Amino acid sequence: MTRWVILGLLLLLVLLQYRLWVGEGSVKELHALRAQIEEHREELQRLEARNLALAAEVEDLRTGLEAIEDRARSELGMIQRGEVFLQVIEKDEEEGGQ
Repeated sequence: MTRWVILGLLLLLVLLQYRLWVGEGSVKELHALRAQIEEHREELQRLEARNLALAAEVEDLRTGLEAIEDRARSELGMIQRGEVFLQVIEKDEEEGGQ
């Protein structure tokens, strides 16, 4: 009788250990989920920083002409009336020696 009880308890222990290490909700799965959560947190922080930068840029464009002028100069190559545009073209070292 005691052999069967001990055997039954050992079998139950093995089944519980299997579920703990391999089955659904196991330690392995828990570690994988924690790693996923950490990746999502890092991505969220990156996106929040990007959103803050974009919001600051939008606010700057709404309130000041300076940002609009700066963007027009750098991205579109525009100049204001009365300004003179000078373009400096540097010689390549290969061409300069000939």
